[in-house]
Amino acid sequence: MEKDHMAYRFTDLLPEDFSDSALRRDVLDGLVDRPKTLPPKWFYDKTGSELFEEITRLPEYYPTRSERAILQANAAGIVSGSGARHLIELGSGSSEKTRVLLDQRPGPGSVYTALDVSESALRQAAEALAVTYPDLVVQAVRADFEQHLATVLGDPLTGRGEGGRLVAFLGGTIGNLEPQERSVLLAGVRAGLDPGDAFLLGADLVKSPQVLLPAYDDAAGVTAAFNLNLLQVLNRRLGADFDASEFAHRAVWNSGQARIEMRLRASRRTSVRFADLDLAVEFGEGEEMRTEISSKFTAERLEEELGQAGFGPDGWWTDPEGRYSLSLWRPV
Repeated sequence: MEKDHMAYRFTDLLPEDFSDSALRRDVLDGLVDRPKTLPPKWFYDKTGSELFEEITRLPEYYPTRSERAILQANAAGIVSGSGARHLIELGSGSSEKTRVLLDQRPGPGSVYTALDVSESALRQAAEALAVTYPDLVVQAVRADFEQHLATVLGDPLTGRGEGGRLVAFLGGTIGNLEPQERSVLLAGVRAGLDPGDAFLLGADLVKSPQVLLPAYDDAAGVTAAFNLNLLQVLNRRLGADFDASEFAHRAVWNSGQARIEMRLRASRRTSVRFADLDLAVEFGEGEEMRTEISSKFTAERLEEELGQAGFGPDGWWTDPEGRYSLSLWRPV
């Protein structure tokens, strides 16, 4: 469904009940197994989004600051080096960091396509960008990049077939995907690119657990509140009866898989009822539910994974401490 706003074009590729159906499916798939898992996309209700914004300002949480600093220092070279006339962002959210790239766009007639599952976030960002960049063609696409990548990248309005497109996947979100999910996503991006297009990836880097763990378990307890708020999301949306006081936030460094795992641990044996699903989920004392993975990478690991998907490296940037990376890739 397409709706033209006076300042931007909005396209909705998702069914009206997409979010509710996906949440039900994730609970039924993830909480009846062991270990129990849920994907991190359900953190972001209004409260969760506000808490995450607070997390990005914490002294312990470096990724957002580091990525922004790299963009500010290198955006001109990234845009000119990629030859980008059209920017497509996967998981665009507020599109705030993207402005650093848009400030370097080559001129009138360039296109920005934002892809996200949240209509409210898309519309708010698109309206703001249309005001700031009146000569920019803004497209907001409500879609799931795991399902609709081929549709979005195949749209002629994104400049398909012209070359000069830059697909951006920022925020370290690549680390929230399991290896097989990453493989599918990267292959999908590669399949949607033409000669002359490029892929810009933000990825967090492997470093000391003494730096990593505080970023996911801060002294002020904001990340703990963010993690525990997921239980309120489930209570509200699926009629669950979680008692958050019976669960504790944990951040664990999984050295074997080079990733941080956020978990919620039950302090005692408890049974949680999901009224809307006619489901009861049993938690043993000390049992954990994994709510997020955040994989950390080396340059070699990224080159291997992207090489397997059909990309070759074309640029590498880090912050002065070498904690975070932006990298540019070309289809080969």
